[in-house]
Amino acid sequence: MNPTEKALWFVESHLPESVSLDDVAKSSGVSRFHVTRAFGAATGRSVMGYMRSRRLTEAARKLAAGAPDILSLALDTGYASHEAFTRAFRDQFGTTPELVRAQGSLDNLALVEPILMDQSFLTNLEPPRFETSRPFLIAGLGERYSCETSAGIPMLWQRFGPYIGNIPGEIGDVAYGVCVNGDDAGNFDYIAGVEVSDFSDLPREFSRVRVPAQKYAVFAHRDHISTIRRTVNTIWNKWLPASGHEIADAPEFERYGPEFDPRSGNGGLEIWIPVKG
Repeated sequence: MNPTEKALWFVESHLPESVSLDDVAKSSGVSRFHVTRAFGAATGRSVMGYMRSRRLTEAARKLAAGAPDILSLALDTGYASHEAFTRAFRDQFGTTPELVRAQGSLDNLALVEPILMDQSFLTNLEPPRFETSRPFLIAGLGERYSCETSAGIPMLWQRFGPYIGNIPGEIGDVAYGVCVNGDDAGNFDYIAGVEVSDFSDLPREFSRVRVPAQKYAVFAHRDHISTIRRTVNTIWNKWLPASGHEIADAPEFERYGPEFDPRSGNGGLEIWIPVKG
């Protein structure tokens, strides 16, 4: 089983219990960061966000069936108070526990059912080459995303496009999509940028990233940009567990060379994953 399959099994097997991300990572045999990244790549959700949604879904079922004590249900679902449970329930479903119980119906609730893992990985993932990057500077537009909102990244690239070629200190004709500052909830900063000689004179709205000298596993993605998630999923959930390599604490990034056509999404790119050793 890959890390995401193990995490899904663990979450579904321990829904009523108080489970931490450390527990999920330990059960999956990888680090907190690895399980967060692998789960997000495979499912488009964060581990703990999925667990929260699944618990609230099961609570909604019990409410619709007439659960008599909402406070007890709140405690069983992992919330310390009726108020905290009601707030989370409203955020998830747009209604209150009391109303669902009174109506006795799950109609119009966006329930989150157990994820059935898609076992399809790329069968033709090319073996990576290994490179040690030189230190370099990236500047561009950045936003904070989650697993659930990362579909907005193409819009960030659209906003950044007009800047390319007009950025102070810009070097070369390569663009970079850099992921940094990932957290346990699956949030991360993504910067659409270019290499620059220094950080002076940049537009005020620009984000800045220093990429250190670091060993990377470099994967080619030759298909249309829209299929990149399948490649990333294959790297994190198939290649990486089997490779024996550990992830290093450094930026990971996509490298778009001059052969990449941002208008059509064709031309291919490289995915650089930082590894130890």
